[in-house]
Amino acid sequence: MLDHRVLHSRTGTARRALLLTCGLAALGFVALLSLGLGSRSVPPGTVLQALLGTVHDRDALVITEMRLPRTVVGLVVGAALGLAGALLQGVTRNPLTSPTTLGINAGAGFAVVTAIYTLHLTQPIHYVWFAFAGATAAALFAQALARGAGDLDPVRLALGGTVLQLVLVSWTSALMLFSERTLDEARFWLAGSLAGRDLAVLTPVLPMLGIGASAGLLIMPALNTLALGDDAAHALGVPVARIRVTALVAVVLLAGSAVAVAGPISFIGLAAPHLVRLTVGTDHRWVLPGCLIAGPLLLLAADLAGRLLARPGEIEVGIITAFVGAPLLAVLARRATR
Repeated sequence: MLDHRVLHSRTGTARRALLLTCGLAALGFVALLSLGLGSRSVPPGTVLQALLGTVHDRDALVITEMRLPRTVVGLVVGAALGLAGALLQGVTRNPLTSPTTLGINAGAGFAVVTAIYTLHLTQPIHYVWFAFAGATAAALFAQALARGAGDLDPVRLALGGTVLQLVLVSWTSALMLFSERTLDEARFWLAGSLAGRDLAVLTPVLPMLGIGASAGLLIMPALNTLALGDDAAHALGVPVARIRVTALVAVVLLAGSAVAVAGPISFIGLAAPHLVRLTVGTDHRWVLPGCLIAGPLLLLAADLAGRLLARPGEIEVGIITAFVGAPLLAVLARRATR
């Protein structure tokens, strides 16, 4: 019997490892497509030569100066959103929760629009610190509402974050109505996009991304115990409050940085954990690493679709994810009610 259980466990581990390997291969394929496809298609051989620096023609410049930074930003932002969504769903035990629930997107949007209105900012790299500060402040305020006089309540967290999001979105819309210039500058960023982002925009947030990812991955085993319920986790010696706070801090760092770089892109943090759980199961020791693959895979695929559907123009990736994510949310909500 023991040998049978050990064999079953090893088989399950090998299967999950194979699935993650296949996910990595799919991510590499989509990243290659992201480099080669767009308003102008470039053959794979030319893409490889451009990356190796053996050609320097117009196509090579398009790849190295525009598509490569865009693809790298998509990989980083997608991984951050996917991991943040998995952490948040794990600590709240709510499959419909995403970073948007904490008011992160709305907080970043309000801060950026306010900065554009008052300081006349014009470049995405100038938005980064304002977006991160707004996302952090909104998330901390939502946590304060959820904490009250006792421990952090996941239900109050979801409700408080949703209310805060609605308020901040209303304030943001009102502010843009006062200034047509602010509306023109902010609407592109608020749509959520990878276009026009170079690698310099990642530099300010890399430390936060590293700290957030490390903190999230360190608490993977504790999230499995937390899934049994707070009472069971306490009985097994898990410091529930500390794990929950650590996870939420990691979510703020990851999602806040992602929104600061690419704008408020929705549904990646919601969809990636569900996709991973469908393939590798509910063990967070596999779900969280899987989301580091599924998040950028979904984001780059959506960005690629936006480029191909409107050639020679493009549709912002935030619009694509919202268009696909809204029906997904309806399906998940219906399953949850059942």
